[in-house]
Amino acid sequence: MLDSIGSLRSLTAGPWIYAAVATSVLLDVFLPVLPSGVLVITAATAAATATAASPDVPSVVPLLLVAATASVLGDFVAYRLAWRGGARLDRAIARSRRLTRAQERLGTALARGGGLLVVIARFAPAGRSVVSLGAGAAKRRVIDFLPWSALAGVAWASYSVALGWFGGLWLGATWVGAGVSVLALFLAGALAAYVIRRPAAAPAPAPAS
Repeated sequence: MLDSIGSLRSLTAGPWIYAAVATSVLLDVFLPVLPSGVLVITAATAAATATAASPDVPSVVPLLLVAATASVLGDFVAYRLAWRGGARLDRAIARSRRLTRAQERLGTALARGGGLLVVIARFAPAGRSVVSLGAGAAKRRVIDFLPWSALAGVAWASYSVALGWFGGLWLGATWVGAGVSVLALFLAGALAAYVIRRPAAAPAPAPAS
């Protein structure tokens, strides 16, 4: 176990981990295959072992701020690019089978669900990309998109950091603890995808006159 803790600490030691988290979270709106959540959880798991003798271990609060800020910034960049992208954006989405499938499955649900589904979709695979690019392509107002994007980014970052932190405290700052926390993140993503793909309830029949 000590070797596992040491390897986890060595992987996340140093200020570079914040830059790596920021870059990964910022870019995975364009490349959903990037394991940004895994990286955040791994760093948070290592943070659970922080002591005065281990100053290089990531700190929870800066990690949370970096992940949330990068998430909102990445959403806004994607939104603005989609606003201006036009046909080029459509071609770029068409080249990604994952984005195309997600757009087909989630587009209608997001359109009818409003702001709350922006938050839920942040946890779903490729949901963040569909929301941000879709909002920009539809030319929704910033005031209608950015507050929900910020709430989604804070919720996702808080959940990911909390998983890693408490997983490290309860299961130990080991690869097993990090793996269980990552599994919990994937389960949340599967649940979010189910919720936003669920068919809309049929409207109630009008009362007879």
